[in-house]
Amino acid sequence: SGTHCLLEASRIYNKLRKFIHISTDEVYGEWPAGSCHETAVLNPTNPYAATKAAAEFLVKSYGESFKLPYVITRGNNVYGPYQFPEKVIPRFITTIMANEKMTIHGDGKQVRNFIYVTDTVRAVDRIIHKGKPKMIYNIGSKDEIKIIEIAEILLKLMKPDTKLEDSIVYVKDRYFNDCRYSVMTDALESLGWKQEVKFDDGIRMTIKWYQEHPIHWQNDENYNI
Repeated sequence: SGTHCLLEASRIYNKLRKFIHISTDEVYGEWPAGSCHETAVLNPTNPYAATKAAAEFLVKSYGESFKLPYVITRGNNVYGPYQFPEKVIPRFITTIMANEKMTIHGDGKQVRNFIYVTDTVRAVDRIIHKGKPKMIYNIGSKDEIKIIEIAEILLKLMKPDTKLEDSIVYVKDRYFNDCRYSVMTDALESLGWKQEVKFDDGIRMTIKWYQEHPIHWQNDENYNI
């Protein structure tokens, strides 16, 4: 309903230069090999992804019916400062800081591409200023990594003398947890964008931020580990 409210407000205002709809790479569904082009058939496999795909079609319908100048983005997993700790990277960081064990769903071999927040912001800014109406742009990174590898990397950076097997606990996997997502970014790169922050650098900056700003997550009920 939030997307519909924004679309209706934009239709009534009728002076919008560009409606930017932020979607997700999950609308493509699981992608075992290679990377998804923006023209790939959508195949969402969980309720969250299905609602995001439905929202995209609603945006497109306003474009056709009311000539709304929309642009859709489909992004990888974003990480960086200020992210709520229920997301995997800050959750692992804050769990290590609390001397607790990281929770791994399933075998932890699910593969994701992670993109630093400033790269995502620059991508959206580039799309706002140079993106073409009725276009879809993937926003992604080259940093493909398994969830279990993230736990290992964080542990080496934060507690190098601690063994991984002593710092994780495996739990039953989620009902819908696709093994891999990956997107092509040629369309976005044609606008002059490129990834600037590599995972090795971004993860260090993220760790540093959480270590230096506990007030933003430690005592807030929305930031429980």
